[in-house]
This record gives sequence, structure tokens and C-alpha cells, in this order.
Amino acid sequence: MKKIITTTKAPAPIGPYNQAVLSGNTLYTSGQIAINPETGELNIDTLEAETIQVMENLKEVLAAAEMTFENVIKTTIFISDMNNFAEINAIYGNYFNEETAPARETVEVANLPKFVNVEISAIAIK
Repeated sequence: MKKIITTTKAPAPIGPYNQAVLSGNTLYTSGQIAINPETGELNIDTLEAETIQVMENLKEVLAAAEMTFENVIKTTIFISDMNNFAEINAIYGNYFNEETAPARETVEVANLPKFVNVEISAIAIK
């Protein structure tokens, strides 16, 4: 059985998908980009602001499923330029306890939705 997870505190999907799907005790989030859910505008003035917005959006999707970053077991980070890895990684790291941080991969891609610099998705369990 799957349950669709939605919240107005994170950006609405921009295609035929949901913010997250809960299957049993496992949550699968869609990739989050730096759309400010209050304005619908991209928050990409700086890479720092963009990455924080992505992580805050992800935090709100987790919260809608009554979870936190402590529940995350795996993330996938897509970035448009591997030269941005260190800055994105530093901000990402602020959201996790290093001792219990999830598994992850970081992949450089040619383009991301709306031509943003970073997109992050997660898998979490209760």
C-alpha cells in the first residue's frame, strides 16, 4: 500500500509526480530544487542560498511524513558542476549528524529542472 505525502510547505510538483510516497515504513521523496514554496520563485541568488532552500524543502517533505533527517537512510545529490561539490557538501552536512549520516551518491549531470545547480532526493524509514 502506498500513501501520497504532500505539504504546502514545500514546492508543488512541476510534473506528473508527488512530493513523496510512503510505502510501509519507507518514504521515497522526489528530488527537491530551490523553489521557495511561498513565492513559487527559484532561490538561486547564491549557491549557499540555493542549497539551503533545497534542504529546507526536503525537511518539510520529511516533516509531512512525520520524519526528520535522522530517519534518512539514503540521499542522492545531483549537481550541475562538480566544482560546486565542496560548498554544497558543507551545507548538506549541517543537516545531518555525521555519526548517523545516510548513505549517498553525488552525481554531476548536464542539466537539472529549471537549470538549477543542485537537486536532492532522499529515502527515509520510520
